[in-house]
Amino acid sequence: MNIHEYQAKDLFRRFKVNTSEGKVFENENDAEEYAKSLGVDEFVVKAQIHAGGRGKAGGVKLVKTPEEVRDTVKQMLGMTLVTHQTGPEGKLVNKVYVEKSSTIKKEYYLSLVTDRSTEKNVIIASPEGGVDIEKVAEETPEKLLTQPIDPVVGIQPFHIRKISYFLGLDKEQTKQLSSIISGLYNLYTEMDCALVEVNPLIATNEGEIRALDAKINFDDNAEFRHKEYPELHDPTEEEPLELEAKEWGFSFVKLDGNIGCLVNGAGLAMATMDIIKYHGAEPANFLDVGGGASVEQVTQAFKMILSDDNVKAILVNIFGGIMKCDTIAEGIITAAKEVGIEVPLVVRLEGTNVELGKKMLDDSDLNITTATTMKEAASTVVSLI
Repeated sequence: MNIHEYQAKDLFRRFKVNTSEGKVFENENDAEEYAKSLGVDEFVVKAQIHAGGRGKAGGVKLVKTPEEVRDTVKQMLGMTLVTHQTGPEGKLVNKVYVEKSSTIKKEYYLSLVTDRSTEKNVIIASPEGGVDIEKVAEETPEKLLTQPIDPVVGIQPFHIRKISYFLGLDKEQTKQLSSIISGLYNLYTEMDCALVEVNPLIATNEGEIRALDAKINFDDNAEFRHKEYPELHDPTEEEPLELEAKEWGFSFVKLDGNIGCLVNGAGLAMATMDIIKYHGAEPANFLDVGGGASVEQVTQAFKMILSDDNVKAILVNIFGGIMKCDTIAEGIITAAKEVGIEVPLVVRLEGTNVELGKKMLDDSDLNITTATTMKEAASTVVSLI
């Protein structure tokens, strides 16, 4: 679960991470009054959406007066911001963050993630902040430091010294960095984060080290431990169908292709999308109904797939382990009778009760093409569109 920059900075302050003073607004008049109260002669106005690249898209503005703050906030609210992460449809701006501007002498990159292969938390640092870190990793990997942290031992002084030396900080700045990294690490572990990113981390002209931007992603699996997760969640930033899928207990991610996928198991779903692309088409969604889906869930999954006008065919790929093939067959038949399936439908079943499932489909008089292997299923569904 992603949260907004202003929410992430509130958490930074809670965990004693030095960041800029600011506040979020939903109308321009309140923003102007706040800007007046800051008593400074330069402000930064930032559109609040769950996507990077806001600055290049016009979502970050540097202004001089409270009146300019008001005008800029008014302009941003209600605009659709299109960045390299939003896709061409963009995201609607409902909130705007106003903060004091900062004098920047140098920009750095700092983040925390978990490396599952080593079962350790990892701090990633670079002296090249303010740009796409993927580009740094690809073009100048020597400018990227990856420091593993044993979760049993935690942050140690030598970790701080190593990172500080790599970034080229002086003794006083190293002390500041120590406080920032310790706070970020406590935030990361206590709040069950999947990502904490500061890009850029800055050194001001006065030598102060400060988190100028903030991005946090929580691990949804830890929601039962954190009552604050739902309070931080902004449903307007998510695809409505994805939210609906969560309520029904399965995973759905809308994509840009035209072949709808209904699969059980995340790994099989990924493989199904890959083989569709291999045969020259694009999947319209990732949909994992899970290992024990009911007839009602399968029916709802079909409704969600068919609600996408781009879908020109559907591929059902089921391995019946916990979920039985006859349950899937019953769900297909129920969905067809309830909502109607007017696009080509290819079904590949394997596993528990597979023969019974196939017989149910054959006896249903539905227009269904069956396949035995994944390769056959993918090539068939692609040919039908």
